[in-house]
Order: sequence, then structure tokens, then C-alpha cells
Amino acid sequence: MNIGSLLSNTATKFPNRDAMVCRGVRHSYLELDHRVGCLAGALLQTGLKPGDRVALLSYNSDYLVESYLALVRVGLVATPVNFRLVGPEMAYILNNSGAKAIIYGPEFEDTLAEIRQDVPNVKLFISPLQGKSELATDYESFLQSGPWTACSDKVREDDPCQIMYTSGTTGRPKGAVITQRNVIWNLFNTIHGREDRGGQVSIIVGPLYHTAALNNHLTIQIALGGTCLLVRKFEPESMLKLIQDERATTISGSPAMYNLLLQHPAAGDSDTSSITKCTAGADKLPMETKRRLLEFFPNIKGIYDVYGCTEASPCITILNERDSMRKDGSVGLALPFLNAKLVDEQGQPGLVGEVGELVCQGPNVMQGYHNDLEATEAAIKDGWLHTGDMAVTDDEGFFYIVDRKKDMIVSGGENIYPREIEEVLYTHPDIAEAAVVAMPDATWGESGRAFITLKQGKSLDAKQVIEFCKEHLASYKKPKRVDFIAELPRNASGKVLKKELRKIPLGGRED
Repeated sequence: MNIGSLLSNTATKFPNRDAMVCRGVRHSYLELDHRVGCLAGALLQTGLKPGDRVALLSYNSDYLVESYLALVRVGLVATPVNFRLVGPEMAYILNNSGAKAIIYGPEFEDTLAEIRQDVPNVKLFISPLQGKSELATDYESFLQSGPWTACSDKVREDDPCQIMYTSGTTGRPKGAVITQRNVIWNLFNTIHGREDRGGQVSIIVGPLYHTAALNNHLTIQIALGGTCLLVRKFEPESMLKLIQDERATTISGSPAMYNLLLQHPAAGDSDTSSITKCTAGADKLPMETKRRLLEFFPNIKGIYDVYGCTEASPCITILNERDSMRKDGSVGLALPFLNAKLVDEQGQPGLVGEVGELVCQGPNVMQGYHNDLEATEAAIKDGWLHTGDMAVTDDEGFFYIVDRKKDMIVSGGENIYPREIEEVLYTHPDIAEAAVVAMPDATWGESGRAFITLKQGKSLDAKQVIEFCKEHLASYKKPKRVDFIAELPRNASGKVLKKELRKIPLGGRED
């Protein structure tokens, strides 16, 4: 079995069901399978061979979905590119991956023209520019030129199907090589953990260059015959209208997205009764936000908290809706078709309640980093993927992420986990969002620095914030400096970019 067969199987079962809705245009499964087959044939006609990498650079769109499904159908390796990168960063990924072709959105024509000479291995450019590009072949004409091609039975489960580049928080992005097998087993895990069913109407708002949006939100719907409502860019008002008009049943997003949705003036007037499933990932979802979501979506029973990483394709644990309110702060149990545990610095298993690094092993774990044996050996030791996330477990086996290993603050010999401080800050009635990072301390080596965004119309000063922390935490854990900012910097998946916060010069208000 391979990923390409998921579409073909569903098209046979539900030919007239809507596969996706994009910019008001509806595409049935039969139509999608036909177009994907033609595009796959056209790509092979250019001389591309199984194993060749093809880059994808686009906002969420119907042609992006078609392109991805066409690539995996015939053994080509999809290499999604983060559209928020600048030209030289894109060039690095194109060169590092060895991409021979790129399919891209019209918005990126100028950027690619600027770096054209820097990516000599890319010979084929394809874009829906309707003949207006000096660089690219027109997408629709190219697709129509291809002979319809069935899903190749020569594509094996151990063949690579994706190179997913990490966000590069610790240097150059690394390309995680994800196989057909990895994605299929991730589907088994995620469908089980999220309790997905056939025929869902799902909003796809996360960017499809991100592993969660691609392998969870999109591919699950293709496998189960759901309808994908593609959102090019998140805007609260248009999202509310989409839920109401299309009677969406499933929505997945980051805590930041949900906060913006809940705070929009039109939220109270929108009909959200069709939503029956709500999943969250990318960052901690505060309990207060969960309570508000349960009121906002009256027909859901709880929230599914999903945890994973790019290298795990991505899911490792899921907190299901039945446990979502009784296990505050947990990311759930390890999924059934993998092993997960906590280890100390020596790689020995930790005890219940003790902090350790979360590691996992299973058929969902990546093949390795593309052309980077050193990084692969650092990440996968004795068959176990080291996530870099510090966590604890309770006596029922539920995991609680404490923090990123690299984000830990060591102050006077004591380990301080920013996430613990952030969880306290989120309970303050006047604080909308919070993030804590390490800063140099002449006495203690490091101390905590908190960045705070306030709820509209509220006011606080640094002393009040620090005193609040002292009431709920050991004194040595309180932040030493507090900065108030308009918004926290985030990547497209909703994760707070702490590396950007660390770059902000010391200033603002402090204790």
C-alpha cells in the first residue's frame, strides 16, 4: 500500500462526494483522482523518475493538493517549502534537497526569479500563471498534457515520499526524510487517537508545508472520504462564515488561532453548531481556552490535544476528548502503534513524576535527515527518536510536556522550566498570552524573562506579575524581568518563536 492509493480507493467508493472546496470551487473525488492522474503522467513525461525531489511552494490551494497527491502517486518525493522564508532561505532548501522541479503559487514568481541562478539543479518550473510567466510552464496546460496514470504498484512502503524541513530553530533547517510507511502508520495512530470517522467536513487552515496539516488534517480526510475546506490564510471572520456556510464538522488549529477566533466581534453571532470535533496542537492550550471552546462549539464534548514532531510524521501522543478536562496540561497517552518513554541524561528510564526527555520508537519515525548523518545519529540513538522535549508522566501513563530541553533555565544550579511559569501566568485573568525565556544573570548564571500580552482593556505592571508568580511558584522560579508586548512572534503553525524573543534587547520593565 502507498499514499497514492488512498485517493484512488476513496474515488472508487465515493466518486461524487466533495473531496475539497477551495475558493468556492468544489472538486469531487472522481474529478480529483482524474486530475491527479493526469498531472502525475505529465510529470513523468518530463523525465522525472521515482525518487526525484519536487518542491512545492504555495499557500493552501487546490493545485497544491493535486500536486502533492500526484507526486506520491508515482514515487516522486514531495519537498514542501515554507512560504514565509526569504529567497536565500528557499534556495538553501532547494539545493539541499536536490529538487529538480518546483510547483509554485503565482505570488512567488518574483522571489524565484531572483534566486533562479542560485538553484541550477531546478530545471522545471510550473505555476498557474496562465502564460504570464517567463519562468514557468502553465500549470493547467501542463496537467492537461499528461496521460492519465494510475497509482504505481512499484512504489513501496519503505520508499521516501516527503522531505519535511524543520523550522531551523538551532541553525540551518534539516530535511526529515519521511517514507510512505511512516505516513501510513501515522494515519493509523492519529485516526485511533482522534477517533476520526468517515465523511467529516474538515477545515484545513494550517499551512500544508507543515507536517501536521499535510499528514494529519489533509491526508486523513482523503483516506476516510472526508471533505477538505481549504483555507488560504486564516482570518477569523471568513473562518466563522466558512463554518456556517459549509456546515463544517471538524476544525484543527493552534491555541493562537482559537484565541483570535474567540475574540472576534462576530464570534457571538455565528452558528457553530455543526462542529463536532475540535483538535489542538503546536503549543499548550490553556484550560480557560478549552472551557471557552466548549461553550463556543456547543456540540463537542471535549478537545483533542495532539503532540508530536516532524521527525515522527508527526503524532506521538493524543489526549482524547474524554480526558481533556480531567488531565489539565497533559498531551495524553502514547499512541498504540509506537513506544514512548522518558529517559535521563544517561538514557536510563525515568520514574513517574521525574522529568526526562521524551523518546519514541515505531514505524512512524523518519528514515533520517537528508544528507546529514551526524544530525541523524544525534536524533536517533539505538532506534529511539530523541524529541528534545522534557516531560513527566503520571501514575496512569499520561504525558505532560514540561519544556524544550534547550529552553530549560539553569539558575544557581536549579533547573527551571519556562512552561511551568507560563502555565501559572495563563491563569491570571488579565493576561492573554505569555512566554518565558532565559536571560543572562551575573549572580545566578541565568534567570527567567517573561513576555506578556494583556487582554484588551486590562493593565498590569511587572511587580504585579512577579508577585502573582511568587504566590503560585517557588520564589527561585519567578521571572526576574517582565516585558509587555503587543503580540508574541509565532511561526505559521502557531508555535511561539522563542529565538526571536531572546533577540529583543534587555529593556522594558523589570523587578
